[in-house]
Amino acid sequence: MGKLLSLLARDDSNCCTPQKYDLFLDFENGEPSESELQTYQEVKSVLASAEGILSELALYKGAGREIREAITTPTDEAVAAAWIVVLPLVARLKAFYFFSLDIQRVVPLILNELCSGIMSPTQHLESQQALVKQLADILEFVLKFDEYKMKTPALQNDLSYYRRSVSRRGFNTIEGEAAVSTELANRMSLFYAQATPMLRALTQATENFVKQNKDIIPIENTTETLATMAKVCLRMLESPSLAGQFEREETELLVLRVMVGLIILYDHIHPQGAFVRSSPVDVKGCVRLLREQAPIKSEPLLNALRYTTKHLNEDATPKQIKNLLAA
Repeated sequence: MGKLLSLLARDDSNCCTPQKYDLFLDFENGEPSESELQTYQEVKSVLASAEGILSELALYKGAGREIREAITTPTDEAVAAAWIVVLPLVARLKAFYFFSLDIQRVVPLILNELCSGIMSPTQHLESQQALVKQLADILEFVLKFDEYKMKTPALQNDLSYYRRSVSRRGFNTIEGEAAVSTELANRMSLFYAQATPMLRALTQATENFVKQNKDIIPIENTTETLATMAKVCLRMLESPSLAGQFEREETELLVLRVMVGLIILYDHIHPQGAFVRSSPVDVKGCVRLLREQAPIKSEPLLNALRYTTKHLNEDATPKQIKNLLAA
């Protein structure tokens, strides 16, 4: 199951002493137990495409030049040239969109394993390391995808041109992998219109999981699991002895992203959000830790907290937290 894990510690001299989250989540080497294997394999088959999608999105250039020429000089040649370039790009956008549907399908499988039954959140995290790692991988993918997407307006421009071309010029005989019907193009358009489409897909999947299972898995099971995992991530990053167990330098950034992703997801799922005084999530500690990082690491994550959370700007959020994120 990866490295030997430290148990959550309590001060035996005082039963009311707060927990110290000295639990090491092995995001590098977690291996599934037999009971996890079926879910793990199904999620693994989805995540196999994640790195490729991020690479394609990071390098996405779009068909801006060809589209401008087709609009300003709408000759048959210019229109055909734009179409030849746009068509494979829209097929790529279709693959990204279908991946979001796969995320929505497998996230409830992970949450069901991590949030059901009689085990506490910490027991789940400790004993189901492989699924915890997969949830972390999904959170990191979501934040990376949305960060790249916000820097790539060509996605929506290419899709808009495709939709106009299909409706106005009758390009409706496309077959094979490139086929995108008008109905599908409209659904894709709604997806890419979101500022953070993958985060929206993830929160919808989690919200649906909570609603559909409310009679057998209380919402508190899910929110406590998310909060506990966020606190463990914070503790891992703050503790030299725990962070020193990372085998790869990039793991620290992964844990930072996962911590932020968990806060955002918790804030969307919990009725009062992550920022109220009674929240179990140490938002101030997380923000302070982020501010200790190099700006190239911290700014995208601070912006994610500023602009993709749900409850930050509500009256119940303490001014100190608002000021920390506003600075």
